Amino acid sequence: MGNVINNLHTYYHMTTRRNFLRNSALGIAAIAATPAAKIAAATTATTVNKDAFQPMRVSTLSYSFHGLVNAGMMDIFHYCETCKYRYGLEAADIWSGMFTSTDDDFIDKVYSALEDRQLVVPNIAVDGAHIMHAGDDDPKKLRATQDRYMQIAKRLGAGFVRFDAGPYMLNGRKEENGWTDQEFDFIVKRYKELAQFAYDNGFKVGAENHWGPEGHWKHTEKLIKAVDHPGFGICMHFGGWRGTPEENLAAEKAAAKYVAHTHIPWDCCEDPNLPQRLSVLRDAGYNGYYSVEQHSGQNEYNLVEAQLGKVKAVLTSWNRGGSGELYPTKEKDPNKRVPW
Repeated sequence: MGNVINNLHTYYHMTTRRNFLRNSALGIAAIAATPAAKIAAATTATTVNKDAFQPMRVSTLSYSFHGLVNAGMMDIFHYCETCKYRYGLEAADIWSGMFTSTDDDFIDKVYSALEDRQLVVPNIAVDGAHIMHAGDDDPKKLRATQDRYMQIAKRLGAGFVRFDAGPYMLNGRKEENGWTDQEFDFIVKRYKELAQFAYDNGFKVGAENHWGPEGHWKHTEKLIKAVDHPGFGICMHFGGWRGTPEENLAAEKAAAKYVAHTHIPWDCCEDPNLPQRLSVLRDAGYNGYYSVEQHSGQNEYNLVEAQLGKVKAVLTSWNRGGSGELYPTKEKDPNKRVPW
């Protein structure tokens, strides 16, 4: 009985495969007999017009998940999966804290993870590699780390690399007083070197306004003008400029034309004036990514999703000719009755 069943299975699968091959052959023959014009018309009808719209340039800095990283619940590969399949993003904005190794073998694995998911890297935010040393900093180690991440950026095809200018303000120094002349000359010279390498390899490098003298627009503007290189730019951390709220908004507008990347924290996403704040980049011709950053260290999946939703709402409104309003309102018709 078992042999009979086996023989029936064999006959069934052979018959099915023969029918498939037969039908396929007939299909190929039919295509061969079809006029080329009809084939072309059919192909055109089913081809997506990729010029109809552009992908939305939205991302989230992987530091947004530092709580999960610290709990051992996320690594750089899980982050790539999260960007692609949880949020439907096309970019991975990588914080250096997720590089558990900078060896070539590990970087090759990261490259494969990005390639498999078709994720671009608009930015690598490198902590612990500031330009100007202070206190117990090892200048040689800082420089070596900078050089290594420039190579990593080249390998991963990054658009921008952020190194803080530094230094830490020690011994009672105040960041608002800026750099000494000696520090400033050192910082400018090093940024010029890095900017040249970046420019030669198709990306940019620069500072971010989130700590140190860089948080004051007058100091960052001075730095930008002194470096004066097409390979240099800044990552603008919205809400990161020091001063009154009015001074912060003025700095965002003044800095917009120099921005190569941006980070948008929770409070800015919650600001009803988010469309107006982001519009300074659009009006300056910014074509980079609008990247959100979450700092809480808890409930990160949901909070990041909320931030992404706010930024996407603004960009979608712009794409449709709107002003970016987060919650569009319509004038009420006084003649129309509503049940509430």
